[in-house]
Amino acid sequence: MSKEIEDHRLFNQSHNQPFAEVLAQHVSRRAVMRGGLGLAAASMLGFGGAAQALAGDQAKTPLTLAFEAVKGSRTDAVVVPEGYVAQVLVPWGTPLQEGQEWQADQPMTPERQAMSVGMHHDGMAGFALDADNASRRFVLALNNEYIDQAALWAPQGGPTNAEEGARPADESRTEINAHGVTIVEVEKGANGQWTHVANSPYNRRFTSATVMDLAGPVAGSDYVKTQFSPDGTQTRGTNNNCGNGVTPWGTYIACEENWPDIFVNRGERFQDDARIGIPTDKSRYGWDTSAGDATEQNGEFARFDITPRGERAEDDYRNEARTFGYQVEVDPYSGARAVKRTALGRFRHEGCWLGKLEAGKPIVFYSGHDARNEYVYKYVSDAAWDPADANRPGEEYDRLAIGSKYMDNGTLYVARFHADGSGEWLPLTPSAKTQDGRTLAAALGLAESDLAGIIINTCDAADLMGATPMDRPEWATVDPASGEVYLTLTNNSKRSEEGTAATFTNEGSDIAQPGVGFATAPTNATNPRANNEAGHVIRWRESRLPNAFTWEVFVFGAAADDADNHSGLNEMNQFASPDGLWFDEREDGQGILWIQTDNGYEGVTEHTNDQLLAVVPNGLEDIRGTGPVINSSNQQQLKRFAVGPNGCEVTGIFATPDKTALFINIQHPGNWPADGNALVQDATAAASGQVRPRAATVVIQKRDGGPVGV
Repeated sequence: MSKEIEDHRLFNQSHNQPFAEVLAQHVSRRAVMRGGLGLAAASMLGFGGAAQALAGDQAKTPLTLAFEAVKGSRTDAVVVPEGYVAQVLVPWGTPLQEGQEWQADQPMTPERQAMSVGMHHDGMAGFALDADNASRRFVLALNNEYIDQAALWAPQGGPTNAEEGARPADESRTEINAHGVTIVEVEKGANGQWTHVANSPYNRRFTSATVMDLAGPVAGSDYVKTQFSPDGTQTRGTNNNCGNGVTPWGTYIACEENWPDIFVNRGERFQDDARIGIPTDKSRYGWDTSAGDATEQNGEFARFDITPRGERAEDDYRNEARTFGYQVEVDPYSGARAVKRTALGRFRHEGCWLGKLEAGKPIVFYSGHDARNEYVYKYVSDAAWDPADANRPGEEYDRLAIGSKYMDNGTLYVARFHADGSGEWLPLTPSAKTQDGRTLAAALGLAESDLAGIIINTCDAADLMGATPMDRPEWATVDPASGEVYLTLTNNSKRSEEGTAATFTNEGSDIAQPGVGFATAPTNATNPRANNEAGHVIRWRESRLPNAFTWEVFVFGAAADDADNHSGLNEMNQFASPDGLWFDEREDGQGILWIQTDNGYEGVTEHTNDQLLAVVPNGLEDIRGTGPVINSSNQQQLKRFAVGPNGCEVTGIFATPDKTALFINIQHPGNWPADGNALVQDATAAASGQVRPRAATVVIQKRDGGPVGV
């Protein structure tokens, strides 16, 4: 989630022991653990290079980062290492069809925006069209998380009635169409430059108005019946898609994250509306105020005001918000309707990260609820993975039917972390036993077999099961060889000192109350820093025991001169607010962990803009002393690879199969790219004056054409 639209309210009112408190205990205990760690213990924990070395693994030549780390930068340009180039690709407003051009003063209309690249790029992935050319031509699937109204409406001096009064219908439609997902074909030319393919049959948009199907436990239930879909099987739009996922059968997952604020409820709220944070006074963009316009069709604006007005749910849009908060599956190869997979839970999804893939075993996806003092989730499919279902690029077949096989029936779990470095996955099922011995269904006041009700109330269900509140769990990534999972905990200004009492949202006094979440929570072993402004990264490995895992802190963010700089960072790798994360698999079961930031911590922002860092986990030397995996004895192996322009967040990341091109996104830049008229240009050039800022994808390549990073 971009810090630009971060919701600072707290919705978790539970008394569950927060991660910071768990982590504080874990760090103090770690001195004993590390000091006496022997062969058996290392083998049991099974983490990374240190454990492998202690266990006597056959030695491999560690992958080595072969670039000179870049210094911090505070300019209107992208900075990359010596020997690399960076270009802009598909910035906001890029026309998907031939016959239209982009201009710096381009006015936007609903129709034009619906056929152009959306705003504020975030998570993304590439999908090969054929195996032979996968590194030169593919379909790019790209999240468009939110909008910058000042940039969108720059030609007219800003949005109309942004704070009060009725928004013009076409302005609301344009903003609705600037959200969602962009699907666009891209290709590399003979000169090494990347461009989009206008008029490609793959090019299309999914917006906040696009009709989508509901699938899984919630589909067809009374919870999601609306005036638009009286049978509860469809909805319109996907919104605030931040992180993403890729399935092994070749589909894209767009994750609905900071969506609650597009709605407003000025009447009586459902308990799930209260827990998830639906506003009661004003929606973020005021699209609901366009309701009643003479051109409005089928309640396209009225649906954003979910105040109950009719006798039945089918008479109004009281359930509209319940059709949001899911993982949205998109087939990038076809014109098929997107599907919201409700079995994976309903909350502010940050991503959908595929676990270790093994034939004959269930499919696993991880996701964080990106808000302060919220939780980490895991979904395990009922169906076992069949390699025959793997993606076949270039072939036409029903990939969404395969998605239904794995994503509509399974079990959703939430994580509890313990100070001894262990953890457990708690099932969110109607019959699961809560901390006080009741069934989860009974504790939520639901019928004994109401799985749909559990999903609708995912957050309250996690509260009742005793999950660990975390410091804004954002992106995760999985080492496909070891199965180790890495997760960013971005920051938490609502983390209080150890031993203090938790406080609660919605005037609650206990987490077990319906619709109540944590407002503040004390530190714990996994979240050990009060007022955690800099954030950290943790990692875990699934245990052979059922629903168990072991965990540790991988790296702490900090300014170089911070007193709690536990990872010993220096001027060349100091960072804060880790957000994006990607394990870039290379040869011999090794890989690069890329870390992206969305920082607002002054201790680091005074030195550098948001950035992209790299480290080879398997190449880290064994830890000497106590603390996180990356510490003062090996921190030099964490290297800054790129820095974004002023005002931006660095987010979204993947590479071509041959690793010669690394794709990242620059979101909400202040004065970039340099040429306000060009669609393709040098990303490292700074503007000579003020330009209309446009989020864009950036492609980073070596000048010699070799693999990136090594």
